[in-house]
Amino acid sequence: MTETGLPAGLWLVGLGPGNLDYMSKYASDIAKSCSRRYLEGYTAILPPKQEERLESVIGKWERMMRPDIENPDELLKMAKEIPVALLIVGDPMQATTHVDLEARCDELGINFNVVPGITATALAVSLSGLQSYRFGRQVTIPFSYGEYLPHSPLEMICKNYENKLHTLVLLDLDPTGMGVVNPTPMKPAEAIALLTKMANKILQETSTFEILKKPVDEWNGILLTDISMEEEKVRAGNLSQLSKLKDGWIHCMIIPSDMNDNELEAFERRKNG
Repeated sequence: MTETGLPAGLWLVGLGPGNLDYMSKYASDIAKSCSRRYLEGYTAILPPKQEERLESVIGKWERMMRPDIENPDELLKMAKEIPVALLIVGDPMQATTHVDLEARCDELGINFNVVPGITATALAVSLSGLQSYRFGRQVTIPFSYGEYLPHSPLEMICKNYENKLHTLVLLDLDPTGMGVVNPTPMKPAEAIALLTKMANKILQETSTFEILKKPVDEWNGILLTDISMEEEKVRAGNLSQLSKLKDGWIHCMIIPSDMNDNELEAFERRKNG
């Protein structure tokens, strides 16, 4: 044991969905007890006001970006000697990068621990009013880099739709794609414009997806903004209407498939959200 009472090792600590009031007491106790604390700043992000609160909740911390997470020699060297907290918004093991950290710790004989956290993705499904068992694979809309724009996210939305499954759509955080600067979350209008571009690319390849017979901006959608925050909003409408919403900081969307009666009623209630 170290002076802090925790054994040396790497502690992946889930901060919850963004509002630190949702962070578990166990998570805050573990973070406080670690000798060093690093906020992972690229797979998910804290709202600025919550980031300002973080030191008062868990103690002094430093930011760690993509290069030092994906090449973690220094991080793991520390974790061999002292307890080190890697603070992650949401649940730590949602990202492939963090699964890789577990494998590296196992290979090097470093103590590895996970403290789960509530995810915004789980809350999004609950807040949508749609039934959780009717969701398919979630997708992320990436920023376009030059002429490069993959259309696989839209293909998955279409496949979910044809299987009568709703799709949770996450919006990219980093326009640079490098993970070295503070992220700039994608806006709804940007995401919907990118979906339209993807649809055009797929249609040029003679798509057989039924949903693409209707223009993307006419699709139904649910926009969830600043989940868990005081400013949280959940609004339903077609994507053209949702693209005009400019308030809020971080967003995700849901593209519903065919909705049953209870879901349709919930959708209608959220039109004035």
